[in-house]
Amino acid sequence: MVAMYVETVPNRNSPPAILLRESFRQDGQVRKRTLANISDWPAEQIESLRRVLKGETFPSDGGSLIIQRSLPHGHVAAIVGTLRKLGLPQLIDSTRSRERELSLAMLAARIVDPQSKLATARGLDPETATTSLLETLQLESATADDLYEAMDWLYARQNRTEERLAKRHLSGGTLVLYDVTSTYFEGRCCPLAHLGHSRDERSGNLQIVFGLLANAEGCPIAVEVFEGNTGDPKTVASQIGKLRKRFRLERVIVVGDRGMLTNARIREDLQPEGIDWITALRAPQIQALVSGGALQLSLFDERDLAEISHPDYPEERLIACRNPLLAAERARKREELLTATERELAKIQSQTQRARRPLRGKDAIGIAVGRVLGRYKVGKHFDIVIEDGEFRYQRKQALIDAEAALDGIYVIRTSVKTQIASAEQTVLHYKSLSAVERAFRSMKSVDLKVRPIHHHLADRVRAHVFLCMLAYYVEWHMRRALAPILFDDHDRATAQSERQSVVAPATRSPKALQKVHSKQTDEGHTAHSFQTLMADLGTIAKNTVVMNNKAMQIVTTPTALQQRAFDLLEVSFR
Repeated sequence: MVAMYVETVPNRNSPPAILLRESFRQDGQVRKRTLANISDWPAEQIESLRRVLKGETFPSDGGSLIIQRSLPHGHVAAIVGTLRKLGLPQLIDSTRSRERELSLAMLAARIVDPQSKLATARGLDPETATTSLLETLQLESATADDLYEAMDWLYARQNRTEERLAKRHLSGGTLVLYDVTSTYFEGRCCPLAHLGHSRDERSGNLQIVFGLLANAEGCPIAVEVFEGNTGDPKTVASQIGKLRKRFRLERVIVVGDRGMLTNARIREDLQPEGIDWITALRAPQIQALVSGGALQLSLFDERDLAEISHPDYPEERLIACRNPLLAAERARKREELLTATERELAKIQSQTQRARRPLRGKDAIGIAVGRVLGRYKVGKHFDIVIEDGEFRYQRKQALIDAEAALDGIYVIRTSVKTQIASAEQTVLHYKSLSAVERAFRSMKSVDLKVRPIHHHLADRVRAHVFLCMLAYYVEWHMRRALAPILFDDHDRATAQSERQSVVAPATRSPKALQKVHSKQTDEGHTAHSFQTLMADLGTIAKNTVVMNNKAMQIVTTPTALQQRAFDLLEVSFR
């Protein structure tokens, strides 16, 4: 129960302070907080407010209390408080400036409500503000052009900011995660936008490619934007130069996926710089090991991990793993795709055999078959025969069986010596790439929504992606702090200790599972996702209250859960 009241506080030899306060109960004790200092109010107005708060009738002389405006504030206070606690403003630029504060406003807006720069500018105008962000950062109104200029200013400081992040979160002998994704582009004017391999299933859209460097825990350090038709391996060289020359890391282990750290990249980019690496073999390479007898499937009869060697990979370690759950999932998915393909191919076959207007001609039949094979992508498992008036197909069962024998098997490839990382540790290091994948999901679609991109200038696109990375940097730290009241696992140490094998899928701790099942935290609060918690905090409003032409600001009293969130973040909601 919260009660608001007016209190007179003696002030030694000075006039007493007249304070608007509220009392509340926390942890079994009655506490109070000051909402406003109204010492300069006329005595009759103070008395009127005192009577209003006691529930008495409003004074007949028109001394009414009016809520002039309410702006959602709690989520802004949490985000701005966190980025200030992290020292992010100083990382960007040591001197306070309008450009720096506008950059921080755009960063916070990406987490609060990611929109276009025009819409963000409307939220930073006193007349059209939708949150307290403008006031919290002590900014005047900003136009879209102001935000574009701030983006240009921020991009000019990207290298220095990333170097400071690297100094904070990376050190000699550290593990660095690197992965690449793409996102589609709106318009056709940006020189970075090209057709390429689309991870968004938007093959008809131009796109950009960007790569993210993170530390072993998934905290983002640096991001780089490439042209949309850039292959993943082609992005590696610039990252090696970044780690060596800009970040000045003497010893570093780069973790990258099998499609990026290819033989050529290892030979031409990593080995000349003396950089260790962890990656994985591709399916044809694994098949070659099995065919040559170096990798025998009997190794997995009693265990799920075995370290082997092969002359094709001199001075390297190969760690073969088999995950039975992954094997079952791949077998299920393959059979579903094969069955769906057969069903569609059977329709085409019946069309060639029908009495009226049968499907004829190799070209027409081939187009129809190609459409089916392109949709399900298992054409290599079928023998296809197309003639002018006939179409036949059947499964390549021997090929399917050979592929099925390798289901759930993957092979980690690394130059890291056993003294530095055991086989189990190396597998865990490779699996930590999932942290970068989570960052991409958050940046692209879940929270920050880097896509779609509307900017036309190449450097503006780079600044936009860098801004999203900084926003994720803040969100990453917020998620870790707020984990006890989110569905996120806040007891990862227990989850890791109870994991029976590093090859098996990661499991959640008993406490995290309890949150999922009960939808409540250990303290009895409602458990949230990060997005719903931000929405909940947004109900804390900054209210402008006017009484007898005298204005003051009163912030909504937080609920117990909201107060817990601010306590975990170690920031104030005022």
